[in-house]
Amino acid sequence: MSLSARLITLRRQLGLSQQAMADAIGVHSNSWKKYESGQAQPSLEVLKKIAIKLHVSTDFLLFNEQERGPSDEFRLRFEAISSFSTEEKQVVKEILDSLILRHQAKQFFTPPQTGN
Repeated sequence: MSLSARLITLRRQLGLSQQAMADAIGVHSNSWKKYESGQAQPSLEVLKKIAIKLHVSTDFLLFNEQERGPSDEFRLRFEAISSFSTEEKQVVKEILDSLILRHQAKQFFTPPQTGN
């Protein structure tokens, strides 16, 4: 779903008119109409105000579900982890954190390859 479609749907769910929504976030109603029609994109500052007013995250407004989540390969593993005990989840978290740090350190300390 596009940003404009999400804006329309969420605004309507809250029972707000375009004018009321524009007033709530401090933009002209013509600007809001352009956001909903896809003719213009809100600035980051306005996007944050929109997310707050609509009670959603900016990620929800901008990304489709599959764009931000893990791949299917990892999604199944994370679903399995959700049934772990608190202690087991902590172990998984510590393992992932250590692997991420190791990867970042490796990137930091590995000299870039030259094209020679």
